[in-house]
Amino acid sequence: MRFAAALLASLVLVAPATGSSQYLLSRQQSDGGFAEPGDQSDPSLTAWAVLGLAATGRPPQSAAQYLAGKPYPQATDLALRILALDALGADTGALVRRLEDLRRADGRIGTLVNSTIWGVLALRATGRPAGTSVRYLLRQQRPHGGWSWYPRGLADSNDTAAAVQALRAAGVSARARPIQRALRYLRMLQGRDGGFPLVPGRSSDAQSTAWSVQAFIAAGVAPGHAPFRYLAALRQPDGSYRYSHRYAITPVWVTAQVDMALARRPLP
Repeated sequence: MRFAAALLASLVLVAPATGSSQYLLSRQQSDGGFAEPGDQSDPSLTAWAVLGLAATGRPPQSAAQYLAGKPYPQATDLALRILALDALGADTGALVRRLEDLRRADGRIGTLVNSTIWGVLALRATGRPAGTSVRYLLRQQRPHGGWSWYPRGLADSNDTAAAVQALRAAGVSARARPIQRALRYLRMLQGRDGGFPLVPGRSSDAQSTAWSVQAFIAAGVAPGHAPFRYLAALRQPDGSYRYSHRYAITPVWVTAQVDMALARRPLP
């Protein structure tokens, strides 16, 4: 059993997109969008699938028209849409201008820390400056080094890892104290199984592990083999990934995020 697990881990490390990109492509619907099994196409899920496939070198161009015609009720939805359309080589000019209109005087984009993180990623992906929003994010770092979904909230691995990627995309040095503090916070969360949980006290999950891997890569720090071994153990025969050892939910969303980490492709 140990040999089999080691072999599986090595295969995932060498060829991360084998099977998983095929699984994602199999979930594309006739309207160009992507759907979880048993559901209809969803714009946010489609954007995630696009980012996952683009990271593995297989961007689904047919998703661009679907995404362009869908509403974006919140700033985070808009930013995610911009990232996906940019990955497909589509024109994002009008959407970026709308995103910039959502930026407040203090640099916050939308109403949340999370929406500001995603706004910075979208702005930097499209070559736009994000100075005031970067300063806002730096002010929102919690005392132990992490970032929360909202101001003064409980930090979590996902928002912390996304903030690291946003700050690095905006030119913050990997050696800067905010980045180093964030990486220490993430290391503190890492479990004995090699994975990362959303928050302290929770079990490891694939998405939090994938996000954490991307943060380390964005900072130029090797994440080690343990997170990849954890992810390898969650891989399913159809190429998808379980959310955790206990739960197999939202396989399209999970697989898209895992693929970005396995491809060593931090956002944006």
